[in-house]
Amino acid sequence: MTTSHTPKKSLGQNFLHDASYIERIVQAIDPRPGDRVVEIGPGQGALTLPLLRRHGALTVIEFDRDLVGPLAEMAAPVGQLEIIHRDVLQVDLAALAAGGKIKLAGNLPYNISSPILFHALDHAAAITDMVFMLQKEVVDRMGAGPGSKVYGRLSVMLQAYCQVQPLFVVPPGAFRPAPKVDSAVVRLVPRDPATIHIADRDRFAHVVRAAFGQRRKTLRNALRDVCSPEQFEAAGVSADDRAEQVDVAGFVRLANA
Repeated sequence: MTTSHTPKKSLGQNFLHDASYIERIVQAIDPRPGDRVVEIGPGQGALTLPLLRRHGALTVIEFDRDLVGPLAEMAAPVGQLEIIHRDVLQVDLAALAAGGKIKLAGNLPYNISSPILFHALDHAAAITDMVFMLQKEVVDRMGAGPGSKVYGRLSVMLQAYCQVQPLFVVPPGAFRPAPKVDSAVVRLVPRDPATIHIADRDRFAHVVRAAFGQRRKTLRNALRDVCSPEQFEAAGVSADDRAEQVDVAGFVRLANA
């Protein structure tokens, strides 16, 4: 897609243009007949048009009004494109699924990637899988395990509800303008609700947020007003550990105790 649009730094816009990486991402999304595919932040259509050519129909969520008209014009001879001109954080993703499920994809705006991920988690029951491109350091955090320096709230919250599968790195030169950091593509597959075992999602989120909010402190101190000694004992979690030492299952037990 060729337009005179200038990428907007305020919206975190970096447009993908390298054809080889575009094809790899489309292959990772792998739309099948009958799939309802929703792309977040289509930008100048780098993924949109190849997905339309392969799948025939696509829904996109685009916040930048200057891109809506060019997207519609470019897509018209290619396939059926539904454009939702809204902030993705205000879009009810479950409603888009219309009783079924959707596949989510997109090159997420780097300045709001974490809020988008948490928004998608809120609608995970209506999603079959998600293939996103983000800053590599965010993908590293998403897939990190206990003991890692980058293991944190994002790691625990995503892994509790999804399988996190980092796929491949995308260098700065694949974008216009080139960002200052590497990017990476990741697949998230929501877990079967029957296997999650979180009794209270709000309680779980509160425990994880508090634990990592003061990550240099022991859990005894970080969770002083959140979890009692009896709850630590019932969960089999040491109050002398720090948050980065506790695995996802440990946080689930602690929240449920």
